[in-house]
Amino acid sequence: MTVHSPHDFIAFEGPRCLAQGALEEIALQVKAATEARPLARFMVFNAHSSEIIDFDHRGTPEDVLARLALAYPAAQWAASGSQAEPGEDTVVAKPGPGRPKLGVVAREVTLLPRHWAWLASQPGGASVALRKLVEQARRESPAQDLRRLSQESAYRFMSAMAGSLDGFEEAARALFAADRARFDALIAPWPQDLQAHLQRVAQVALTPLEKLTDVELPRA
Repeated sequence: MTVHSPHDFIAFEGPRCLAQGALEEIALQVKAATEARPLARFMVFNAHSSEIIDFDHRGTPEDVLARLALAYPAAQWAASGSQAEPGEDTVVAKPGPGRPKLGVVAREVTLLPRHWAWLASQPGGASVALRKLVEQARRESPAQDLRRLSQESAYRFMSAMAGSLDGFEEAARALFAADRARFDALIAPWPQDLQAHLQRVAQVALTPLEKLTDVELPRA
């Protein structure tokens, strides 16, 4: 089972869907709407990950697009997931030698000494061992990984758009319990556009794991 959204980004004006599509197109539509209705509340999301997209609406349309290109380079506009903040357990990209044909990238990773010792003892060294471990994990739990990503995206969107609505806490519990019937019943009174997008984002999270067994995660 594979679920795709037809649009990469989505903008809301209050609870109403204002626009869906490419980030550049949405930015210009939001700019026009903010100028026409300056007191309205607008939010733009990555339609897959529900990451909130912030950009500066001031100036000409060309100014807006120029700043947008700097803040969100084209390579990052794909709606495959949110950009994590670097932290202790986060790998951080840095320039270094690689093998362009294979897309190999040099990165830093923080491990305990015993982890480095074990990796160093493996055939091919630490890099080969880490790649094997990652590929094994990807093969063994694609359905669980997809469900987790869908849950996180749906909850992120719910928190931003529906945190003050009746039934929010109960709907969140139903989401993480994969209880589709209760989830749908709880969000039924919510605004239609908000409800429709949330159901799309939560589709995988609410699908039984046995029906996700043929799904493969995208290759990096």
